[in-house]
Amino acid sequence: MTPIDRLITHFRKSIALTDDEAEIVGQCFSIVKLKKKEILLFVGDHSSHMRFISEGCLRSYYMDENAKEHIIQFGIEDWWINNLYSYLTNTPSKQFIQAIENSVVLQIHKDKLNELYNSVPAVERFFRFKFEKAYVSLQERTINTMSKTAEERYIEFRTKYRNIEQRVPQYMVASYLGVTPEFLSSLRKKQ
Repeated sequence: MTPIDRLITHFRKSIALTDDEAEIVGQCFSIVKLKKKEILLFVGDHSSHMRFISEGCLRSYYMDENAKEHIIQFGIEDWWINNLYSYLTNTPSKQFIQAIENSVVLQIHKDKLNELYNSVPAVERFFRFKFEKAYVSLQERTINTMSKTAEERYIEFRTKYRNIEQRVPQYMVASYLGVTPEFLSSLRKKQ
């Protein structure tokens, strides 16, 4: 399956697209191939694209004043990854997006996406659903971070994202959970 075919299949899981509309959608996205550790979005850049992961695994993270990494999001095949705050507010990104594995990403510029909303209205509905889900996920993660123990968060992560845990280094999972790698190692031994 080509990256564009994968994207169209992904859209069709949520919205109806005719073959003509699918052709229009496919022509609006560009393909970006990333090598492992390559940066897709740098701090200070404006996040002006919506990005679909066709192949591979990426992460979104920021670095604090002590140069410590804090992972905000992982992304794998059939997921979207972006700095939505930068995208929606047209402000410089405060985070990086980096490939954890060799990856293929399809992206569409915000201006082109706005044009696509007019020519294929179902795409606007698709992204409205995506933005709603992103907001719900952010709220859920924030509440879980404040109300659940590290062990509970780890068990939930393993349950929800088993396929991610097996693909990323332990120190990255620890960063995502807000614990040290050593603490995560002790949690894993208990399981």
